[in-house]
Amino acid sequence: MWGWALIAPALIFLVVLFFLPVVGVFVIAFSDWQFGASSLSFVGLANFREVIFDEGFRASLINTVVYVVMVVPGTVLAGLLIALLIESSHSCRAFYRAVHFLPFMATATAMAISWEALLHPTIGLVNHSFAALGLPVANWLRDETTTLPVLAVIGIWQNLGYAMVLFMAGLKSIPLDLYDAADVDGADHWLDRLRTVTIPMLGPVSMFVVIVVALRAFETFDTIQILTQGGPGHSSEMLLFTIYRESFEYLRAGYGAAVAIVFLAIVMALTLLQARSMDKRVHYQ
Repeated sequence: MWGWALIAPALIFLVVLFFLPVVGVFVIAFSDWQFGASSLSFVGLANFREVIFDEGFRASLINTVVYVVMVVPGTVLAGLLIALLIESSHSCRAFYRAVHFLPFMATATAMAISWEALLHPTIGLVNHSFAALGLPVANWLRDETTTLPVLAVIGIWQNLGYAMVLFMAGLKSIPLDLYDAADVDGADHWLDRLRTVTIPMLGPVSMFVVIVVALRAFETFDTIQILTQGGPGHSSEMLLFTIYRESFEYLRAGYGAAVAIVFLAIVMALTLLQARSMDKRVHYQ
């Protein structure tokens, strides 16, 4: 009884804040309920059929996948590179760690407003710097060809510090004896040590970083809401923003709930696929 009494508060919060909302989303997804309506009627799979044949949803899904494909490899590679550079230096390590980790700690709203000022087409520092270097300038957040890549760059910048810290922790856990053994076996060049010791031993950390960064990329909302509102057109609209717009702006709660369930299924499937495909490469006898 004492055990149940001790875990009861956590169980209550888990049920109220997680399980009941999930059940509510499933119920709403199979109905035509809208915010403010006093009643609802079940419509079966009508909302899901609309999701499948909706061009806006397909554009949002494609944008989300493209964004994740750009953000995850960029964050992982840049985080690993910076972690290696910091660990190879013996001065100002704490300063460099703080500088690169600061974007991850910053609030999304403040970060997005700062980027909005930097990317302003006339007074932004980015265009002024490009013009001074003789490079082409653009209206970065209002051009369909540049909006999504710019958002991906912001996403990489925001998650870079998190990946860096995890990789630095992984680097410190690698036994130095392995590097000595690699030297004896002829891997005396830094690139050989990186390929034969460092990267394989960072397998578990790399799997964790990839999964967490991918989940954060799928959940991108704040920067879209503040910087582009999904535009121009649907060029920067992603699934989480689609759920918000359909549910809280257009008040189509049933359709928004259906999109949320599809979104959840996609994220769970990709996460399990990543974990299973990478799990085979990170365990050593």
